[in-house]
Amino acid sequence: MRVLGVDTSLRSAGVGVVESRGSRMTAVEYNTISIPAAALLSECLGRLNRQITEIIDRAKPDAVAVEGVFFSKNIKTTLILGEARGAVIAACACKSLPVFEYSPRKIKQSVAGYGAAGKEQMRRMIGSLLGLPELPDEDAADALAIAICHLHNVTRYAAIAPKAI
Repeated sequence: MRVLGVDTSLRSAGVGVVESRGSRMTAVEYNTISIPAAALLSECLGRLNRQITEIIDRAKPDAVAVEGVFFSKNIKTTLILGEARGAVIAACACKSLPVFEYSPRKIKQSVAGYGAAGKEQMRRMIGSLLGLPELPDEDAADALAIAICHLHNVTRYAAIAPKAI
């Protein structure tokens, strides 16, 4: 099974594709989609949608996993994150890919065994789990963690698969 994990953000979205064969997981590709601060909102959303579509076409994932919505004191930030998530989910929907959502705590628990694990601990665990020669940047590491979380949940609970959004 091949999963695209997306750590959605308007200006620096992490993406990571992880493939599982039996109990072995490997990173197919990972990166950060960086968009200049001067870009208009519509340009950011269009670019995010296009780049996710390109990754889907190239990597051919079976499913997509994203981090669940969180609540912020800054409503504008929450709205912008929702718009970015919409651009990602729309790209997946156009390719008929199921999208699964996981909370940050669930992702950390699945990867590091501790729901309050720090960023550096997560990066080291991801590097170890995937046998990476060097640690990915934070956004790409988050995306890989989301993909790993989905793979752990699908293989653990194959009869009770997580619900797609």
